[in-house]
Amino acid sequence: MSDKLTFIVNGERIDLMDFSPTQTLLSFLRNQRALTGSKEGCAEGDCGACTVIVGELENGSIRYRAINACITFLPMLHNKLVITVEGIAGPQAELHPVQQAIIDHHGSQCGFCTPGFVTSLTAAHLSGEQPDRAGINDILAGNLCRCTGYGPLISAGEQALAQASPDWQKARQKKSEKLLQDIASDQACIFQCEGQRWDMPVSLSELAQLYKQYPEAILVAGASDIGLWVTKQLRQLPHLIDVTRVAKLCEIDEQDESLCIGAGVRYQDAMEIIAALYPDFGELVRRIGGRQVRNTGTIGANIANGSPIGDTPPALIALGAQLVLRCGSKTRSMPLEDYFISYGRQDRAKGEFVEAIEIPKLDDPDQLKCYKLSKRFDQDISSLCGCFNIEVAKGKVIAARIAYGGMAGIPQRAQAVEQALIGKPWSRAAIEAAMLAYGDDFSPLGDMRGSSDYRLLAASNLLLKVFEESRAPLVDTRLVGRGSALQ
Repeated sequence: MSDKLTFIVNGERIDLMDFSPTQTLLSFLRNQRALTGSKEGCAEGDCGACTVIVGELENGSIRYRAINACITFLPMLHNKLVITVEGIAGPQAELHPVQQAIIDHHGSQCGFCTPGFVTSLTAAHLSGEQPDRAGINDILAGNLCRCTGYGPLISAGEQALAQASPDWQKARQKKSEKLLQDIASDQACIFQCEGQRWDMPVSLSELAQLYKQYPEAILVAGASDIGLWVTKQLRQLPHLIDVTRVAKLCEIDEQDESLCIGAGVRYQDAMEIIAALYPDFGELVRRIGGRQVRNTGTIGANIANGSPIGDTPPALIALGAQLVLRCGSKTRSMPLEDYFISYGRQDRAKGEFVEAIEIPKLDDPDQLKCYKLSKRFDQDISSLCGCFNIEVAKGKVIAARIAYGGMAGIPQRAQAVEQALIGKPWSRAAIEAAMLAYGDDFSPLGDMRGSSDYRLLAASNLLLKVFEESRAPLVDTRLVGRGSALQ
């Protein structure tokens, strides 16, 4: 059991003891290391001004990810390396291809957001990505430029990501691998300071035992939600249990009939296989936060916190997903829709946690339709999210699972609408008749993202959209988008 936090910052080993477990990486970099290139813009993981690169060993090589330093707690960096904008240039101040490209294309205007753009693009360069222009848009979706300088920045990305790594970068990579190997450890950790405690178990049994012993503790994965409890609500969190080093929770297991996703799997790591099996669901995941959020946030946490506007539960409910819960050595499964009881309440006993999500496969991957309605395309909370799994045979609806987020205090099926469809012809007249049943399923609240009337009308119109698209499918390109991309 270790009580010392060890990580690498710009090639320098850092060993910490007696630190607040909920101190953010951004605070540490700026206030204790004088690395002020990383900026604080929003302190909630939206603007990307604080973006840094985190690397960790995976199968002997380094996996690089861009993350938001403002909502990343220090213990989450154990046995990892951090590269800030100050650490990107070469040993003789040689500019990295990303830095040079931004100069060449005049990509920096006021400059406040520029370090975040540099680190996001550099993370992609270090990962060997060679995206098209749409892919660069995805890479930069979590970085906001208030000077509207996106065009030059995207052009800079096109230039830089087409270039090979310079020799000094390759040498630095080998050195970084050695540094990470030197600090690698599979020991469980406990970090304690001034009434706060952070546990970091490394096995499923350790996690289960810890949480059964301390059910009042907060489970933390990517901290994309919990981070705001500290930065915005200024809450003191006395005890947290980090699940990210439990290997079993980070596994994806594909079988002939199903896909099992561990509760600790990051959005970004699950997105490719989800998109292959359920294309519209993959597009929905692509619109969850920016890449920095998807590089840390997990599907299991999105379910566990029970948010009524979480984007993954409607799709998973429409697919008939099963939730696997664990308490101690015992596990149980339930349909995901039964997990959500009411706002803030889930069917989870003390000491019980989400272990995995089991998702049935579809014979027709395009049968699942997902739509996210929001005020902007990227980086926005849903006004509502509707997902449809409707099976039609010989011109009639033989099965239907329809689920929404943002329409009630919990993610919820539209069961009255489903019953109004089943057995009916797949026709506009039948669809319009079923649309009248939405009032039986939902009495949505109104808020800044949409009024009650808007949500009810939009939700019913999405069913009509599913029907119309079944007759004239959308062009499947990333620039135009699938069903969800046009909202």
